[in-house]
Amino acid sequence: MLQIALYFAMLSLVSVGGIPSVMPEMQRLVVDVEGWMSAAEYTQLFAIAQAAPGPNVLVTALIGWKVAGIAGGLVALGAFCVPAAALAFSFGGYWDRMRDAPWRKVFQRALLPISVGFIFSGGYVLATPLGLAWQSALIACASAAALYATRFNPLWILSGGGVLGFVLF
Repeated sequence: MLQIALYFAMLSLVSVGGIPSVMPEMQRLVVDVEGWMSAAEYTQLFAIAQAAPGPNVLVTALIGWKVAGIAGGLVALGAFCVPAAALAFSFGGYWDRMRDAPWRKVFQRALLPISVGFIFSGGYVLATPLGLAWQSALIACASAAALYATRFNPLWILSGGGVLGFVLF
């Protein structure tokens, strides 16, 4: 339990951009380092968390539950939420007072590409639990092109990707 708490507390403090930004590191810790589950199981837990109503952070509770039951789920969720909330509460007033400071604007601009890179790598980890296959690359590229070139609702594109995945795999 202590190990779960330490891992998720550490991830909480570096989760710039939310839970998707730390998905690759979370996957590395629970799959590669600790061997608590396979990459496919990790991806399935993430999919379940996304399908459930509520915030993305639910995946931490599912991972904790898979590793150590209900207590593990509560520890993982608490360890991920409490440090970031405490940090935000501690620095929120100062950050708000410095809204016009030049260093704050530079800092925020610098975080943008970092956040995008974290989220992109999280998407890659989730899209390739068994390694990169030409089928998954085709689906990703076709989906990105459809999102960019059309005004279709993203749910239709997601559905089309699911159907295409079923056919190709």
